[in-house]
Amino acid sequence: MSPNAERPMQRFSKMHGAGNDFVVLDLRGGLTPPDAARCRLFADRHFGAGCDQILTVEDPREPGSIASYRIWNSDGTSSQQCGNGARCIAAWLVREGAAGEGAAVGGSFALDSPLDTHQVERLSDEVYRIGMGEPRFDPDAIPLHGFPGARDQYVLDIHDTVIGFGAVSMGNPHAVIEVDDVDAAPVDSIASLLQSHEAFPESVNVGFAQVESRDRIRLRVYERGAGETLACGSGACAAAAVLMRRGRIDREVAVALPGGELRIVWPSDDAPLSMSGPAAFVYEGEWAQ
Repeated sequence: MSPNAERPMQRFSKMHGAGNDFVVLDLRGGLTPPDAARCRLFADRHFGAGCDQILTVEDPREPGSIASYRIWNSDGTSSQQCGNGARCIAAWLVREGAAGEGAAVGGSFALDSPLDTHQVERLSDEVYRIGMGEPRFDPDAIPLHGFPGARDQYVLDIHDTVIGFGAVSMGNPHAVIEVDDVDAAPVDSIASLLQSHEAFPESVNVGFAQVESRDRIRLRVYERGAGETLACGSGACAAAAVLMRRGRIDREVAVALPGGELRIVWPSDDAPLSMSGPAAFVYEGEWAQ
């Protein structure tokens, strides 16, 4: 008999948004979310399903929303925001029949993240647009310590390495570093210095952005709790917002990440920002509990 034959099985979906991959668990009805150790097992690419984050679909918190979701990083810590994950949750709910009339192409519905309620629009069979709210540049909102007010460029000297960056909160903290060549950027070393620095008490997602034209940038993101990922939705929003405020790019821009392309629209500094991109199913599985 298999050692798992008498153990209950937990169904999951493996999904990705532009290469940023997830394990999606259905916990509607008040089921218990996985603990940190279980998240690490799920995320392990050798002994588990392998993913950047675990997403749990749960009952809605707000009237009018069809569901809520939570985000767990591959190291077991929780996160407040995940744009690629939001699109995957939206696609999962559409497939499950939970979106009602909003499931049609051109339809819309509301979804509760750990942070807020987001409007979702289905643009095509696999492409969704998510309302991501307004970027927040105040250091206290990021949080970023040691600076009395918002700046276009912050500078830290860490172990004799001088790092200049923009900073913004998209519901989670982001540092954005503009580079000439994103392929040659020292992503691991610079990101590690910033993530462990006292200026970022909750650590930080670090993006390296290369401006190719007014309407297109390239981006790599080293995420807190997950490392470098093939795509980061909130990181794409953060990079676009920082560069738009600098006047470096237009208010609608394509963001090319290693795993695919996202489109960011931010009409003005006092308007909500939106992100659109793909959401794809990879396979269905069962996990022995």
